Amino acid sequence: MPTGIARHLFRRILAGLLILLLAGLAFQAKAGELNHADIARRFPPPLHVGEKLRDIPAWPITSELEPEAGPVAYAFESIDLAPIPGFEGTPLNLLVSLDRKGGFMDVELIRQHEPVFLSGLGEGPLRDFLLQYRNKSLKQEITVSSLYGNTRSGAGSKRVVLDGVSKATASVRIVNQTVLTSALAVARARLGFAAPAADKGPVAEVRTDVYEHRSFAELVKSGAIGRLHLSNADVEKQFAGTDGAGVDADALARPDDTFTDLYVAYLNAPTIGRAILGDAGHADLMRRLEPGQQAYWVASAGRDAFIDDDFTRGTVPARLAFSQGGGPVELRDLDLSPRPPAGAPPLNAALVLRVPPMSGVDPAAPVRFELTITRAKGSMLPILTQRSVSLDYQAPEELFSRPPAPLSDWLIAWKDRAAELAIIAAALILLSAVLARPRWISVSARRLKIFRLAFLAFTLGYIGWYAQGQLSIVQITGAIKSVAAGAGLKSFLYDPVSLLLIAFTAISFVVWGRGTFCGWLCPFGALQEFAALLARALRLPRLRLPATVARTLDRGRYAILAALVAAAAFAPRLAETGVEVEPFKTAITVGFDRSWPFVAYAVLLLVLGGLYYKFFCRYLCPLGAAMTLGGKLRFLDWLPRRQECGQPCQTCRHRCAYDAIEKSGAIRYDDCFQCLDCVGIYHDDNRCAPIMLYRKKGRHPQSA
Repeated sequence: MPTGIARHLFRRILAGLLILLLAGLAFQAKAGELNHADIARRFPPPLHVGEKLRDIPAWPITSELEPEAGPVAYAFESIDLAPIPGFEGTPLNLLVSLDRKGGFMDVELIRQHEPVFLSGLGEGPLRDFLLQYRNKSLKQEITVSSLYGNTRSGAGSKRVVLDGVSKATASVRIVNQTVLTSALAVARARLGFAAPAADKGPVAEVRTDVYEHRSFAELVKSGAIGRLHLSNADVEKQFAGTDGAGVDADALARPDDTFTDLYVAYLNAPTIGRAILGDAGHADLMRRLEPGQQAYWVASAGRDAFIDDDFTRGTVPARLAFSQGGGPVELRDLDLSPRPPAGAPPLNAALVLRVPPMSGVDPAAPVRFELTITRAKGSMLPILTQRSVSLDYQAPEELFSRPPAPLSDWLIAWKDRAAELAIIAAALILLSAVLARPRWISVSARRLKIFRLAFLAFTLGYIGWYAQGQLSIVQITGAIKSVAAGAGLKSFLYDPVSLLLIAFTAISFVVWGRGTFCGWLCPFGALQEFAALLARALRLPRLRLPATVARTLDRGRYAILAALVAAAAFAPRLAETGVEVEPFKTAITVGFDRSWPFVAYAVLLLVLGGLYYKFFCRYLCPLGAAMTLGGKLRFLDWLPRRQECGQPCQTCRHRCAYDAIEKSGAIRYDDCFQCLDCVGIYHDDNRCAPIMLYRKKGRHPQSA
């Protein structure tokens, strides 16, 4: 088969496999894997696990010791509520149990696909990390520390910093986001609150240092006390055209008289609370409230009271509804008997109502009180008609301070690693400058060698072993899986070092081709180069594969890439094993701290790299195959050539350790690792044969 046809056929097969991957991933379902019996085993008597709820995928847990108390906790699988893709592209599945106060009872690992925890570090460190959630609460801001940043909270702070896992920084941040997102979903649906970690950010806090003595009338006039005035005529209009119209004789007789005056006020603020309850009453209220809990004063005057005669203290007023942002919140009587404040009109009812703890109600934001008015037509079997009137209320902004919104976990990751990112960014700028103007650094073989070895040492030691910036085929398969599943690529934000390297590598494809990453920024590639130097020091021979064998193995990289991509779609477990063709996790991520088969494999590849230069990179690496495909975006043939290169001069070709130069003298950019040796030879009067020949003949050398 002609070579051109074979290449075309191979590319079509690879494209077909990618299409099958996307199709297969589109049908992958994410669902919990535990049944009722699995949950019941984890919560023995006196606890009892109920049937899975319909409105939200969670199991209610009741207690035989409190049969009338309702659910005391909820258990749920995170994948049902927060299928956040992990580093490998597959969501973790955690069993989270949350008590009715929003406290974490336990977080248990059910299933995970994070490469570093599969066979690198093992699952032990991850399970230990999850133990830290016990006895923590959703009312706290929970974040993760790391080797690179560990800012502890101060005394009295609601911030909780969990100890991270070294070499798994991105993974545990994704775990934390999974736990919090799924728990908040259940808390909103069943516990009636949304913690400060919710999307809207932290609620405003009352400024206890702000107090101004003001009268009742002044507070009403400024809006600090909200008022809704309804005359008899106003209420009659509400019932116009209904069975309730015209049934209130008093309203018809005296339309201008007051039906009700409804007053509401936010009591936590000293300026308002002390004016209504008095100094002692306000202090008593604040002792009764839990931290962060809100309280409101509601009173009425006129013909109609907002509570009925059969109202029971300590319960929810049946006629009064409260909401914020369209979300209803239950107001419950605190069972206080506040005296009418000075200057208030004669009141027919007054209650102090509290919002549930951790309700998420922002006291500085607008709230709505709705009062239901009922009229009955007839006496034997009366026809009831109801209408609601609303009072929108907002306490003055100057009574509050608003804490800054907590950073999301991925932003914290970037902040924590700012120093590492700055150092790596500076190194990338330096590398870009060298590649853009390579003549000065490369014309001296000694200078180039010093620079290259120093940069490769930085890549291996700092980017690889310290900053954990080894790019991997796992990121490619994970990205495809995440996009196909509609989850996006947000998980990449949790690993800022890798994302920076990915962004730079993508740009380098267009400018220089695939060799920028493979030749300068791959930690395992750097380790192979040092292995080759050690082999030379030990006087081991440098071998070269026959051209036909080398070409066959080179094509094998693409077959490995295609197989891993297809396996990620149709056999995820096989893919998790298959990515071990890369020794990156063994040699770089965990620093050879792994079971002997993996270490032996990595060492074998390094030995082969010492004998056959960059053996793994050139013949086995699926990431290198993907980089080669990306390198086809390159616009320019930026490595300089002369007319004599290959015709007849073969100096650069024979010295190229990567066999990336054709007999014709042309550079095969798909195989070039940008070591710059040929650039140095090109500019060196003492190494470039055409220059030496032209100089001998007294002529000026010509460039291609």
